[in-house]
Amino acid sequence: MLRNYVKIALRNLLKNKSFNAINILGLTLGISCCLFILLWVLDEERVDKFHANEKTLYSLYQTITANGKVSGNYSTPVRYKDGPVFLVGNMKAAIPDIKYQAFYATGYELPWGHPETFQTGEKKFKLEGSRASSDFFRMFSYPILVGNAATALNDISSLAISRKMADLFFGSPQKAIGKSLRYENKLDFVVTAVFENLPAQNSLKFDFLINWEAQQKKLEWASNDFRTYVQLADNADVTTVETKINRFLQPQLDKNDRSIRIGLQRYGDQYLHGHFVNGKPEDGRIEYVRLFSGVAIFLLLIACVNFMNLATARSVKRAKEIGVRKVVGSSRLDLIGQFLGESLLLSFVAIVLSLLLMQLLLPAFNQFTGKQIESPVTQASFWGYATGLMVFTGLLSGSYPALFLSSLKPVRILKGVIQFTRSAVWFQQGLTVFQFVLSITLLVATLVISRQTSYVRNAHLGYDRENLLYIRIEGALMSKNNYLFFKDQLSKMPGIAMVDRSSEAPHSMGFVIDGEEGRKEDAISWEGKEKGQSVAFHPTSVGLDFVKLMNLKLAEGRDFSRANATDSTDAFLVNEEAVKQMGLKNPIGKWVSAWQKKGHIIGILKDYHTNSFHEPIKPLIVDVKEYEYFGVILVRTVAGQTREALASLESVYKELNPNYPFSYQFLDQEYEQLYRSEQVLAKLSNVFAALAIVISCLGLLGLIMFSIEQRTKEIGIRKVLGSSERQIVTLLSGNFFRLILIAFFIASPLAWFAMNRWLQGFAYRITVSWWIFALAGVSVVAITLLTISYQAIRAALMNPVTSLRSE
Repeated sequence: MLRNYVKIALRNLLKNKSFNAINILGLTLGISCCLFILLWVLDEERVDKFHANEKTLYSLYQTITANGKVSGNYSTPVRYKDGPVFLVGNMKAAIPDIKYQAFYATGYELPWGHPETFQTGEKKFKLEGSRASSDFFRMFSYPILVGNAATALNDISSLAISRKMADLFFGSPQKAIGKSLRYENKLDFVVTAVFENLPAQNSLKFDFLINWEAQQKKLEWASNDFRTYVQLADNADVTTVETKINRFLQPQLDKNDRSIRIGLQRYGDQYLHGHFVNGKPEDGRIEYVRLFSGVAIFLLLIACVNFMNLATARSVKRAKEIGVRKVVGSSRLDLIGQFLGESLLLSFVAIVLSLLLMQLLLPAFNQFTGKQIESPVTQASFWGYATGLMVFTGLLSGSYPALFLSSLKPVRILKGVIQFTRSAVWFQQGLTVFQFVLSITLLVATLVISRQTSYVRNAHLGYDRENLLYIRIEGALMSKNNYLFFKDQLSKMPGIAMVDRSSEAPHSMGFVIDGEEGRKEDAISWEGKEKGQSVAFHPTSVGLDFVKLMNLKLAEGRDFSRANATDSTDAFLVNEEAVKQMGLKNPIGKWVSAWQKKGHIIGILKDYHTNSFHEPIKPLIVDVKEYEYFGVILVRTVAGQTREALASLESVYKELNPNYPFSYQFLDQEYEQLYRSEQVLAKLSNVFAALAIVISCLGLLGLIMFSIEQRTKEIGIRKVLGSSERQIVTLLSGNFFRLILIAFFIASPLAWFAMNRWLQGFAYRITVSWWIFALAGVSVVAITLLTISYQAIRAALMNPVTSLRSE
């Protein structure tokens, strides 16, 4: 019986080549998209899940309630007392449920939020790294090639490096152990361990780790920008441990109107759920996983709907076969098995083609998305997913045709009376509407995502980021005289328009200090401040030419000036948002105190963006420090003379700072990186929307071909009776346009709701205008017209003698 089913299925596959080709192509495109999205989703979900102790690893986060507002972050709670004192301290000793505890520096707000210089002999390289405490390698499963995980970071002179770094400096991991590396031309660290290069599915990025205590004791830099990780005992209850941690923390907090609560989040969940909502980590990249998973389901459903429609439409051709089978004894269950088997065969062919496409296009997909996904064909789990996808697609796409065809009455079939019931017609048309609802929704989403991505990439930030680059103040440039000499020499060189400095790069002003937070001596206050009022500022120190170099605009007041000697000691600039949140009226001349410095507001800067458009503009306070031993040197190059400017910059830099490799960053390129995820999303949505339209139009093509085939004699009669070609084309295509119009009115509110929700993730965003829906609708109608017009016009031009010859 099974052999007979397979034989009949193969015969039908070869007999109806055009319709089966359309079905296979549609299923192949749908399944291929599903496979690629599956690989992307699995790669995202596997990030940080490779650690052996993953089930007991947790990140600490703090929920902060202040001034009636609730916020949250991963920073370790800190109190300043001759440097930062971590309030969670040594919880491991106080709470038995905590097996290990480790601090790790994120690097976003510290001087090492950029590559750092290591040197041995004549070899010197800039590499990215961080700081971690002694339990780090006990908790996290980064393979140690040489050395001991338990003691790798025990000493403040310890340095753990990657295989890549060991190969760069010493030729091999084995040769690196016990060797000394000069750090930033200031300190020597001893290599105590070499770990394997970090896997791609890892959220932490570092080529070296220094003992975290060395940051304060040897490098003399204090900050609270450390995250705390804990490994719990196997039988520990997370809620109970949270309670114990908060009980441990509370006595150490200052008694004021602010409260801090500590929570625990599974470390492996942090990558996808790293965005805080109401003080707790909930959203984040998981939104993209959900979005792409939904797109995969949409595309697969569109392909399956095609199959259902075409198979149901073709039922007339197989009616007599069904009637004969029933007469000779085939049960309805036998017929359902036959038709499901045929759909599974088509699904099998489609998934084989999809796997070949996946292998062929995977390198391009990796480049497209910035991933490093390896071919999964050697993974048993992937074959399980692929088999499940094939079976699901085959059963779903073949279910309705099988049930419909098996329900036909043999007496009526063999008499030649075959007529679709009204419910069957409505169901078939409903499927067509459904697939176009999905297609139009995807098309609207693509237009919105593309416009928002274009908006954030091209919007004016409030400063001119073109022809602007920066280099780090390090080495010899940390000397005041050397910096001033560097600035003076560079200003005379070809291609250089202007040079100045800032305490941080303009696109990443990360420090946020509340009016009563931070170090006590750094607290920010102002004239007219109300008791308990707190404003989170972005503070920055700049040179006298900063405003001119950045092309910032003043709302009122004046810029810093060399003509006013007191500007360096008692003058501040603030932005419009700061004035608003401080509640100042007539702010010019009001006093402000910050960093043990009291002065007056001399100017109000128009708001400009220092972070991505996901975040609102923060209050900014700026003072003048013509020299500072840290920060960046900003260089404005002459338009069209970038090559000359870089040559000038490198020659002066190497002469003055020979112990450090020359490196620079362009502001516009780094700004692009802020929206890497959105750019990938825009590219993928373009591809998926195009494929959705293509798959839907393949179904339309099949339906119009079948409709013409069934109505050939009707068309001939109409032409004999005087119908024009235009009337024939309208007759054949009118019903399809009516279904698309219905789909448009259903899809529009769905797409509007989904896109408005997605846009909520941006503090600055476009408006979802009516013309986006109009453009999507016109585009679908135009593509539909192109799809069916050729076949419809061909049928309309057919000689009626030919179509009526058999009569």
